[in-house]
Amino acid sequence: MTATRPRLALVHGPTPIVRRPALDPLLNGVELWVKRDDATGGAESGNKLRKLELLLADARAKGARVVVTCGGLQSNHARATALACLGLGMRAVLLLRVPDPARARREPPPPTGNLLLDRLAGAEIRFVSPDEYRQRTGLLEEVRLELERSGERTYVIPEGGSNGLGSLGYVEAMRETREQMNLGLTFEGASAGTPFDVVAHACGSGGTAAGVALGAARYGVARETWAFAVCDDRATFVQRIAAIALEARALEPDLPALDFVVPTQGGSPEGAARLVVDDRARGPAYAVMTDEQKRFLVAVARLGGLVLDPVYTGKALFGVAKAAARGEIRKGARVLFLHTGGLPGLLAQGDELASALEDA
Repeated sequence: MTATRPRLALVHGPTPIVRRPALDPLLNGVELWVKRDDATGGAESGNKLRKLELLLADARAKGARVVVTCGGLQSNHARATALACLGLGMRAVLLLRVPDPARARREPPPPTGNLLLDRLAGAEIRFVSPDEYRQRTGLLEEVRLELERSGERTYVIPEGGSNGLGSLGYVEAMRETREQMNLGLTFEGASAGTPFDVVAHACGSGGTAAGVALGAARYGVARETWAFAVCDDRATFVQRIAAIALEARALEPDLPALDFVVPTQGGSPEGAARLVVDDRARGPAYAVMTDEQKRFLVAVARLGGLVLDPVYTGKALFGVAKAAARGEIRKGARVLFLHTGGLPGLLAQGDELASALEDA
């Protein structure tokens, strides 16, 4: 990380790396390790905080008093932004996607999960429709201009904090991981510092994927990274992640090139960041799981004491299990799973998980 680039100390790090051997059979024989980035903070915790260390530092350096960002109604990123802004003397304006904005304004959604925390933080919430959200880049700019005209210096953070600057937070996270490995993290039959075979994580806006892939290659954390899409398809994410990686490399020119690969493919250029984007575990829709995925989420909690969420981490670890079953991640592979948080989203979906809890 360039020493002169401003960065806030928001993350409670280094976040621990833990072994969960009881989950290996459920994951079809991989050796599971977990990087607990659900523990980056308190109520604001999760992967978004690593991006916000750089984005909010930039906002503060530019004299911003208001931060505008966007997400779904239960957005982890919006919640983390709202809470982090409070400690910096800034206020947050959140554009949250709902099916019917007029109704949401007339009959506000119940304050559960992330939305409860948004309201506790005193964030200004503006409801937008799915059609409006598809034009979110322009919409964020419109809100920025509106606020600037009223005399408020405003900074825009894109969905998920996913741009080149934000992604550098996960380049830094991979440097942190490398240091932990060097300090004594050991594997069965391997010495301290031996690279993982795979780093795996959920992918919802592409910034974490770009940063993890570039950082894992730069610091020798893993031979390959896997990003499990939770909403859009592989082609969409390849395009999005590639654009973010280009922005990141413009900021940090010594970062490696990104190489999108298919499982088990060889032949990457020397030093390239190998990235598999897998969309086969995304489920029926964003924030919607299949019945099989719900049962898997419950089994992970019961067997390994690892609490996942139904929007991101539950789908991603399910994707690891399926990739191992197909032989695309080999049996015995050392997999570092990046737990990106999302507990408030889980707590907002209790009714959705009721049947899976009864079946367990």
